Amino acid sequence: MRYISTRDKNCFVSPSQAILKGLADDGGLFVPEAIPSADFSAEDYLSLGYDEMASRLLYKLLPDLGLDSIRSCVSEGYGDKFDSSERVALEKVGERFFLELYHGPTCAFKDMALCVLPRLITASCALNGETRETVILTATSGDTGKAALAGFADVPGTKIIVFYPENGVSKVQKAQMQTQAGTNVYVCAIEGNFDDAQGGVKRAFEEIKTDEVILSSANSINVGRLAPQVAYYFYAYGRLLERGEIAYGDEVSFTVPTGNFGDIFAGWLAKQMGLPVARLRCASNENRVLTDFFETGTYDRRRELILTDSPSMDILVSSNLERLIFYASGMDDAFVRKAMKSLSEDGFYTVPEDVMAKIRADFDFGSADDSRAGEIIASCWNEYRYLMDTHTAVAAACSRPADVVLSTASAFKFAPAILEALGQLVPESGFDAMKALAICTGKSVPAALAGLEALPLLHRDVIIKDRITEYVKERI
Repeated sequence: MRYISTRDKNCFVSPSQAILKGLADDGGLFVPEAIPSADFSAEDYLSLGYDEMASRLLYKLLPDLGLDSIRSCVSEGYGDKFDSSERVALEKVGERFFLELYHGPTCAFKDMALCVLPRLITASCALNGETRETVILTATSGDTGKAALAGFADVPGTKIIVFYPENGVSKVQKAQMQTQAGTNVYVCAIEGNFDDAQGGVKRAFEEIKTDEVILSSANSINVGRLAPQVAYYFYAYGRLLERGEIAYGDEVSFTVPTGNFGDIFAGWLAKQMGLPVARLRCASNENRVLTDFFETGTYDRRRELILTDSPSMDILVSSNLERLIFYASGMDDAFVRKAMKSLSEDGFYTVPEDVMAKIRADFDFGSADDSRAGEIIASCWNEYRYLMDTHTAVAAACSRPADVVLSTASAFKFAPAILEALGQLVPESGFDAMKALAICTGKSVPAALAGLEALPLLHRDVIIKDRITEYVKERI
């Protein structure tokens, strides 16, 4: 199998090399030249545990690493870091199902991939005879940062540098990053938004030319981060089949809260690999850049970014959409180059209607503002005693009966907004808000969050967005 760039399909590398590079030299994203089939039988869906299912799917997408090596990456990466050996939970709430992806060490769905990625990088280095240090550059809108830091902390042969918008993450998310220990980790806030951080990291990849280290990424632009996310779509299908909610071959729809389009693109990949998926519903918050794209065919970032109660979705440049457009356009790399150049220079691009027709054949779309998400949080708690976070609430608002809604974070990470939705008084401190939420719901603060308040702040750097490349150079 080869991975090719979305901006030049004649630029190709092996799967392990795609993991190490993160971003193609031309700025494009790596995608499989041909998407493999999962070839899962009904018995596979019913009998495979999460780790084995993930290992087999990763082997399909990253075959040069070898199945035994991938099994080790998965088992060592997940280990005993999760609430249970099955990693995720599928809960039926009324007519919908909620796929809880936040039972890992940082209480966010990013753990499902970022516990495994450091091991995939180490294995890729060994396979390619690479002895240089790997430096991970990552921009985060909240959850990726902590999950990546936790995954790479003190991993030999690596260093990680995370950038986040100073005023664009929740207080708990910020505390998670600022308290991260590790001799190889750096955390820096920027005066700007997530798109500024993401753009700065991409420029750093382009501007830093060195043979002394390998520059790679933990964002979903890296296929080693994206590929593990495919597994939980298959796993959800297996659990529905096991419970008799569906018959083998029945199609299932998924509703996904997304800003950078990585999580839902993993669902699209799952469908191309053979998972019976009816619809993928793209749920946006008040920053409707993806909703407007699906409605009009024009992707337009020329708008003011709105800071919402679902900060991980406060994004105007959805990087992974480039991958979908590449495939939907028939792998037209010339069109993708032109579109991405237009997005960078003019702030928008338009996709031809025939390409949009292919995209809309798989995707639905919708959006919900903070008010609507709050109503969903309150109604699900009052009617079912089911507690969800703000991002999941956006997805639930856009979902349909019988959908599987991807639940992406613990509600305690966004306790102030949850308390407000439930009509409770909101303490000024994010830590006090977690305690208040535990009292009013009778649920326990996750162990990974409960001890944050007592940890020392280790990372206090704040820079202007134009200093990202300089900051990286100083640390490598």
